[in-house]
Amino acid sequence: MSTHKSVPWRDDPGKVRPMLASLGDAALDDALFAFEPKYDGIRALVSLDPKAGSRRVAIYSRLGHEKSLQFPDLVRAFDARVRALRRPLLLDGEIVALDGAGHPTSLTKLQSRLHVTGRHLAASRSTEQPAAFVAFDLLREGGEDLRDLPLSARRDRLERAWSDAGSPLLRISQFEPGDGRALMRRAHDEGWEGLVAKHLDSRYRSGKRTADWRKIKLTQRQEFVVCGWTAPRGSRHAFGALLLGVRKGELLVFAGSVGTGFDASELARVSGLLRPLVRKACPFAEPPDTAERATWVEPLLVADVRFAEWTPEGHLRHPVYLGLRDDVRPRAVVRERPSLEPADDAPGPGPGAAPDPETGLRAAVVEQLHDIEAGRGSGVIVLPDGSSLEVTNLGKVFWPAGRLTKGALMRYYAGAAPVILPVVAERPLVMKRFPNGIAGKTFYQQRAPDQVPEGVRVETVEGDTDVPSRLVGGSLRTLIYMSQLAVISQDPWFSRVATSDNPDFIAFDLDPMPGVSFRQVLDVARWLRDELGRLGIAGAAKTSGASGLHLFVKLPPSLPYQAGQIFAQIVATMVAQRHPSQATVERAVGARGRTVYVDYLQNIRGKTLACAYSARASEFAGVSAPLTWREVDDGVDPRDFTIESMPSRLRTAGDVWAEGLRGAPADLGAVLRYAEPGSGEKAEVRSQESGDRRQETEDRIG
Repeated sequence: MSTHKSVPWRDDPGKVRPMLASLGDAALDDALFAFEPKYDGIRALVSLDPKAGSRRVAIYSRLGHEKSLQFPDLVRAFDARVRALRRPLLLDGEIVALDGAGHPTSLTKLQSRLHVTGRHLAASRSTEQPAAFVAFDLLREGGEDLRDLPLSARRDRLERAWSDAGSPLLRISQFEPGDGRALMRRAHDEGWEGLVAKHLDSRYRSGKRTADWRKIKLTQRQEFVVCGWTAPRGSRHAFGALLLGVRKGELLVFAGSVGTGFDASELARVSGLLRPLVRKACPFAEPPDTAERATWVEPLLVADVRFAEWTPEGHLRHPVYLGLRDDVRPRAVVRERPSLEPADDAPGPGPGAAPDPETGLRAAVVEQLHDIEAGRGSGVIVLPDGSSLEVTNLGKVFWPAGRLTKGALMRYYAGAAPVILPVVAERPLVMKRFPNGIAGKTFYQQRAPDQVPEGVRVETVEGDTDVPSRLVGGSLRTLIYMSQLAVISQDPWFSRVATSDNPDFIAFDLDPMPGVSFRQVLDVARWLRDELGRLGIAGAAKTSGASGLHLFVKLPPSLPYQAGQIFAQIVATMVAQRHPSQATVERAVGARGRTVYVDYLQNIRGKTLACAYSARASEFAGVSAPLTWREVDDGVDPRDFTIESMPSRLRTAGDVWAEGLRGAPADLGAVLRYAEPGSGEKAEVRSQESGDRRQETEDRIG
């Protein structure tokens, strides 16, 4: 009997985005996965509502664009089916072109149908090139939201609701639980693109790309941004080849060119779309050498390309153009990689994105953790240095809402090690343990366990009279061992073991009161940035991993904690006085109202905040994600940064935190002079101790 608690459907179907698969691999005889054909078509969500009048049928693309006009044949078939329904459905599936025998064929065949805008032409094209809809998931049934059900349960509901759709144009995907070997043989024999392996317990994560669903490709294929074209040769008209790129952070990098796969009509159509986009400047970070004269365009079109492989230089070998996509955003196009394969632009140890020789070995650790969780749940992993470490109970659910496990936490930290280890290196760590996940009882542990695995660093911190020993960060072994202890977040001191009295930075902890939006938190962060900017001081921002935000400022060496705290107090108070209805430094919770509390009191020896890239015990499995100031200005949702989504961000954005802290340390003297009575700003810090502390701080920093 199912224990699933019914969740009411509340979303607008047109705003729902499909769950996406990662490029990856899976054993074809794995009882935890089901296998489906990878259809070569257009992803579509179809809303069927018998009570919606003229809106009974709506077909939405991956980006939420309605495609009902382009597929009148499917609308008619759906409309006949919806009349027999007693309650609404929201289906996820693929629109595929059909060959003469009624079998799914290449996406190229659908190109003539995708962009028509007139009903008469759409009807004509549907006759010339028939299409079918293949359903493979059910998100809504009646008033119930099914997305939190495991895939196996959703599939049962789909088969009951859709197995007899009443039209050869409305189909259901082939679904093989536990054994995809026969399906893979068929894929080879019939020239399919590949298979999709889906974890049978996977929940449906709208708009997210996760390793719970994996594309197993027989041929390489992905989308590329069109950045220009080369002049045609001989009798070829319009253009010779399209110049293609992928995103690497904020930059576009050249990925090669494609000149095959076009017929005359497609050459003309694509040329017509490109010419209004012509620009003078090359959009690539480094202009490529081209055999023919290049014309550059605004990078707004996305091409679907099949190819043999990537060259060592990062260019396509034997590419073939398949069509343009209007369901993929250009800014989302990056080089696709298997979910366990690190990107060649993934950040390495230390600041920036230096190459890391151990990336393949860490990927092997992730794979070992996958295998252990899929098996008995406990076992021994081999680390990159050749040593071993016992891990247990990897299947224990730590985040109930997403059914994310202890194993998922370990895999996240193993993959994020290149960026998180430099952040915690040499720093004493405070542990908050969640032995039964975030819904269970928790406790803080300052002292290191009496027995730790060999190689886990334990130190006595000078002057730390109450705690005889602490764990010290900096190794993958310690990182995973702490996860084994059910420590979710990494909470390092602001100072290092060897310089425990001297913090490397100060932090502003922006904590919104109940009812305060994250938009207001971002406003306060901008005001802090602007206040610091008046002093010539830079700061680095990151989400807290929950509802708040942290802003860090690098300090010069050898300063005491008290000096940094006074600096933070002065700046926080300035902001609170300028924006009293939005920000406060009031310590009494009841007196804060609907403001953002700018907490500067974390800047005390031994106090901690979750560090950059740390996982958090928030309901949505958040990560304390470093942000660029452009992202702060544009606005972000902290729920977009999770242990599932962060690996993709690291591949595309690199180590944002190292970049944010790359500047010169703060000049504390500047802020003290700025706050002096009689200065141009005349900002007064209202604290009984502020005058004495300011003088003491000036004495210490000279």
